Amino acid sequence: METKAIELKQPAEWKIKWYRFRKNPLTLIGGFVLILFIIMAAFAPLLTPYEPDSIDMSNRLASPSAAHWFGTDEVGRDIFTRVIYGARLSLGMGISVVVVTGLIGTIIGATAGYFGGKFGQIIMRIMDVILAFPTLVLAMALTAALGPSLFNAMLAIAIVKIPVFVRLARSETLVVRERLYVKAAKTFGLSDIWIIFRHVIPNVITPVIIQITIDLGDVILLIATLGFLGLGAQPPTPEWGAMIHTGWEYFLNQWWYATFPGLFIFLASVSFNLLGDGLRDLLDPKSLK
Repeated sequence: METKAIELKQPAEWKIKWYRFRKNPLTLIGGFVLILFIIMAAFAPLLTPYEPDSIDMSNRLASPSAAHWFGTDEVGRDIFTRVIYGARLSLGMGISVVVVTGLIGTIIGATAGYFGGKFGQIIMRIMDVILAFPTLVLAMALTAALGPSLFNAMLAIAIVKIPVFVRLARSETLVVRERLYVKAAKTFGLSDIWIIFRHVIPNVITPVIIQITIDLGDVILLIATLGFLGLGAQPPTPEWGAMIHTGWEYFLNQWWYATFPGLFIFLASVSFNLLGDGLRDLLDPKSLK
């Protein structure tokens, strides 16, 4: 009698990743909250009948009600409207800054790690100088020097965040450049630029993606902090930190003014950190439990 070998069908890779992702309920919560934020930011005009800059002095500093879910501010603007429009601004700025910073930092770090030598040492010493200063202090100093504005705040945050991605990409590149496929590419006479962009960066991008997700929460906090200090978004821009800056003066009697923007900052920051932890478990084979 002939016996046939029984082949066990392996589950698809995406099923394994999904299983690992949903093992952590906190990650699912973080992802769900972020989806709500994105939907809220995308459909902001449909979620409220008010305009973010619509003034109604007869209804100033009104407490939360059915007409104004989060109350109104000192000139009668609907705080709920300003908060959800602020989600557009904060999430858009945060994602833009981190993605651009991650891209630039990865290219610089991969180049420094690939070539090494004096070139790599010079790049890393420059990064070390930037990292020697506390992130918030350096961002404040750069923004103050450039002038208080939303764009300058984004530029300052990008500068102080680049070293994180440079160091990460360089450390991964030092390993990848010793792999056989990189040495083979050199043997076949491919250019260094081609090797860096075709073989090195695609193989160091996974930890960079994880770091981007984790850093998003920190960047949103930095944007809000600079706005709170008057160095970021300027009135009447509906930005969470700037709203807290003004609402703090009324906190004792009108608690809702600063509380709701602060709550949204907290939720966005925590959600990105939870999602980043989940992506680390998903994309890093070493994290398999």
